[in-house]
Amino acid sequence: MAQQTIIQLLDDLDGSEASETIVFGLDGRTYEIDLNEKNVAKLRKALAPYVDKGRKLSQTRGGKRASAGRVAPDGDTASIRAWAKENGYEVNDRGRVPAEIKEAYAKAKVA
Repeated sequence: MAQQTIIQLLDDLDGSEASETIVFGLDGRTYEIDLNEKNVAKLRKALAPYVDKGRKLSQTRGGKRASAGRVAPDGDTASIRAWAKENGYEVNDRGRVPAEIKEAYAKAKVA
């Protein structure tokens, strides 16, 4: 006896037939939602300014994400190094930026 299983995606917002499943993340959590073409367009339009300004992450082993480029929590290390050199601090071109330089940079940016 033959059997056929049909899976129909329904839009999670309005119950109409969905055209695709969208995967997105926020606050360290990953979500997926089934949407029709109209709602996909609305979601992409709403997220566009944030996607445009956000940093893209790359996938690593174990499902954890890693930054595509190394960025210090309080700013771009290249900017910190440049600022430090301009302000008389000795800083290496590579490696960890000393905490006291990061602190001075953060204080200068606030002022």
